[in-house]
Amino acid sequence: MAVSDKALFSIVFLFTAFVSSISASESQSQINVWPKPRTFSWPSPQASLLSPNFSITSPNHQHLSSAVARYLRLILTEHHHPLVTPTVNITGPPLETLTIIVSDLAAPLHHGVDESYTLIVPRGGAANLTAATVWGAMRGLETFSQIVWGDPLRVATGLFVWDSPLFGHRGVMLDTSRNYYGVEDILRTIGAMSANKLNVFHWHITDSHSFPLLLPSEPDLAGKGSYGPQMQYSPEDVKKIVEFGLEHGVRVLPEIDSPGHTGSWAEAYPEIVTCANMFWWPAEAEWADRLASEPGTGHLNPLNPKTYQVFKNVIHDVAALFPEPFYHSGADEIIPGCWKADPTIQTFLSNGGTLSQLLEIFINSTFPYIVSLNRTVVYWEDVLLDANVKVDPSMLPPENTILQTWNNGPNNTKKVVASGYRAIVSSSDFYYLDCGHGDFLGNDSQYDQKAGSNTENGGSWCGPFKTWQTIYNYDITYGLSDEEAKLVLGGEVALWSEQADPTVLDARIWPRASAMAEALWSGNQDKTGMKRYADAMDRLNEWRYRMVARGIGAEPIQPLWCIRNPGMCNTVHPFV
Repeated sequence: MAVSDKALFSIVFLFTAFVSSISASESQSQINVWPKPRTFSWPSPQASLLSPNFSITSPNHQHLSSAVARYLRLILTEHHHPLVTPTVNITGPPLETLTIIVSDLAAPLHHGVDESYTLIVPRGGAANLTAATVWGAMRGLETFSQIVWGDPLRVATGLFVWDSPLFGHRGVMLDTSRNYYGVEDILRTIGAMSANKLNVFHWHITDSHSFPLLLPSEPDLAGKGSYGPQMQYSPEDVKKIVEFGLEHGVRVLPEIDSPGHTGSWAEAYPEIVTCANMFWWPAEAEWADRLASEPGTGHLNPLNPKTYQVFKNVIHDVAALFPEPFYHSGADEIIPGCWKADPTIQTFLSNGGTLSQLLEIFINSTFPYIVSLNRTVVYWEDVLLDANVKVDPSMLPPENTILQTWNNGPNNTKKVVASGYRAIVSSSDFYYLDCGHGDFLGNDSQYDQKAGSNTENGGSWCGPFKTWQTIYNYDITYGLSDEEAKLVLGGEVALWSEQADPTVLDARIWPRASAMAEALWSGNQDKTGMKRYADAMDRLNEWRYRMVARGIGAEPIQPLWCIRNPGMCNTVHPFV
């Protein structure tokens, strides 16, 4: 229901009465909610039974109604048994109802939408969840689901939560080109994201290795460039994924990487792709003269008019399939050797042209078209920060451009925002989930190590493995002024799929993405400014087990013994 003035007054009155009834000093909660809410008050831990006839009343809204039905089933059937059972008194009558009130039912799921909510579960009477938008109501439903446990079902009472994210963009990037993921794998990932209050599924759909997206205007790109008919995403698949995302409060942000990382386009249109299907690093060649940074060569040719005919068809179809206002166009890792391998580009360069001018030709021919489709264009940072091939900033107005950082830690984030651009942070030093698993090259002599020798990063360019602690403790606005920090939209963990597919998907993402989820939702510091990773360990352990019970194959972060023996697996000595 949309909130009326009378209803709003009632909620404010209830809130005032509730706050006056609780002590000013909050005790440590004995119940786990992940990510930790901004304000969570349970001063006298008590609980009521949840009525077998428990119901949720809510406004009639397509996506919220679906979420309410889903959460009602979860709440009544989950019967979660905490690893450390809360010590509470069961008092009062069973809780019969959760009432949801939303003030703006029409707010779309776009960046910056209000996701705040207030949850009040009194000692007696109905529970109330108020939110500015349906998307905030979904976040509140998740929190409510986590304060219910046991068999028979119990629910925490005398509880007040006010919550709102610190960052509006909290995402997971998944590469589905190098290895294919089925629709059900993607849906499961989006569902887990929603449970962690993450809100952007960045879908890196295509790359040099395969083009799995079936587009009505360019069917040959998938028909010839995918791994086969069973490894394609049809328009119906995309619709299902996008709709599932809306039902879970998760935006689906498509990325069609270009002009680099486009070798798969050559299966349908070899004439528009340079250096396609060539060996990536010829024998005896210097690294600077390679054709790609990993096997899988190919760049779109900015000098071929047909490039833009195909490209615009692709963008038109992608914009029609994905309602998301952000469109990710990649523009990373332009490898000079690949463009130099093409005769027409050789002529261009011999006549005084530069590689950066080539990229500018491409951007100038594509950026305005994407913007004309009412999209904000997201590029990887390389488009402005690459040492060799980059465009002049005047070509990318900040009001239409967002840059995603991945190199050089906080330094590149600083460069981006200092130039006036909004930033999404995906630092490979902290947020790359594929790091630490070695490399995938065959005939690789770096693994031929003598016993006792320095193995460095074990063959992984971005090793070591990024632990949940590394991810949790990263501050994505480190070193920024207050004004610069305002340009940081948020962050994304990234799973590149050279060595990942559905068999390892859940364990590679979870619970490490949960660590970022809390850091971006409520921060990684307590009210005194101290990092709260010690407190987070126990809570993340509990949340990981609950995710597993919900069907998410999250990897363990400690032996169960540690959880059953609180504090015994800690250290009181700093490691130096």
